[in-house]
Amino acid sequence: MLTEFGKVLIFIFLAIIFVALAFIVNRLIRPARPTREKVLTYECGENPIGSPWIKFNVRFYVVALIFLLFDVEITLLIPWALVYKEYGVYGFIVGFLFLFILMLGMLYEWRKGDLDWVKPEVKPKDLKTVMEEFEKEYGKI
Repeated sequence: MLTEFGKVLIFIFLAIIFVALAFIVNRLIRPARPTREKVLTYECGENPIGSPWIKFNVRFYVVALIFLLFDVEITLLIPWALVYKEYGVYGFIVGFLFLFILMLGMLYEWRKGDLDWVKPEVKPKDLKTVMEEFEKEYGKI
């Protein structure tokens, strides 16, 4: 008689065998006719020009993460929309509170400037300007 750990071990072995078999069968039945176009890097239908080792603007990732965050949270509204009538006013208030918190998060991101594609350039102040502002506020040292 197998213990619970024995069953898990058998399941892990079967999973490894299944994955290995899938790779082997894929290798055997796939066509192997590489052409110049097939081995090129594909990115959104654009022909690759230049080196692939370029620096991307970090705003791509920030906007993508914000999109994923709000997209997943909005997905949670679908089950709520289907059953909120069963819970009456309480269900409506909970859904409204959820939407209010989402709206606050979106306003925060907007106010912070993370949704602006082109951010204004911050010009550093020189020491003379900083010292003048300091003396206006606190007096001479």
